[in-house]
Amino acid sequence: MNNHNFQHPASSIQPKLLNIYFTAGIPTLEDTGKIAKLIQDSGADMMEIGIPYSDPVADGPVIQDAHSLALKNGMSIKKLFEQLAEIKESVTIPKILMGYLNPVLQFGFENFCQKCSEVGVSGLIIPDLPPVAFEKQYVEILKKYNLNFTFLVTPETSEERIKYLDSLSSGLLYAVSSSSTTGSDSAVLKNENYLNTLASLDLKNPVFIGFGIKNKDDFENVTEKAQGGIIGTAFVKILLENEDWEAKGGDFIKGIK
Repeated sequence: MNNHNFQHPASSIQPKLLNIYFTAGIPTLEDTGKIAKLIQDSGADMMEIGIPYSDPVADGPVIQDAHSLALKNGMSIKKLFEQLAEIKESVTIPKILMGYLNPVLQFGFENFCQKCSEVGVSGLIIPDLPPVAFEKQYVEILKKYNLNFTFLVTPETSEERIKYLDSLSSGLLYAVSSSSTTGSDSAVLKNENYLNTLASLDLKNPVFIGFGIKNKDDFENVTEKAQGGIIGTAFVKILLENEDWEAKGGDFIKGIK
């Protein structure tokens, strides 16, 4: 599978990789390419692009608002693939699509994977796809189109299950910092036991911590124990609340790196 050189076992030197999430189709429908380029040019190592959905259960209020606005703007999977095709050559850092299973199934799972591969997407995160279904129905399709797939683990996930989900994942393992929705308080990053457990397990994939990382201190904190940090809500907030989101968003990312 397509690993983009992020395949550092936990015992190796910490790369401190920054992964920035945004929802496709905000602030306006046609900003997707501009935002992707901004993320790359500001020094992030990779990005997650959220596919808007009417019921984003894992997300907090800010990203829920982003989903609503994107849908109101007319964003669809078809439209997103058109936009990604336009930036395929200019935005070369890894692009991961994050979405819920229902819209992907409506589009057609194999059709979706084929499109991802055509437009330069390196991997998928589908939080509500059960691992058993993944193994039985989908893993071969992902391999066929050379796509990584990432599972999420939480502080409640047992060590045995973390290892199992790591074995199924490729590209990276997404460690949710707490069992809450995205954008919640960063106090959860003080969850030393959890971060220590993740660091001590001999995992195949680099671990990226997400949910609640808002600034450079949070990012430094989590990347002492993990290879990367994922920032979503804090960046999406900038896109939603500022006319001059390009300047502010760029400064924000540069400030973290």
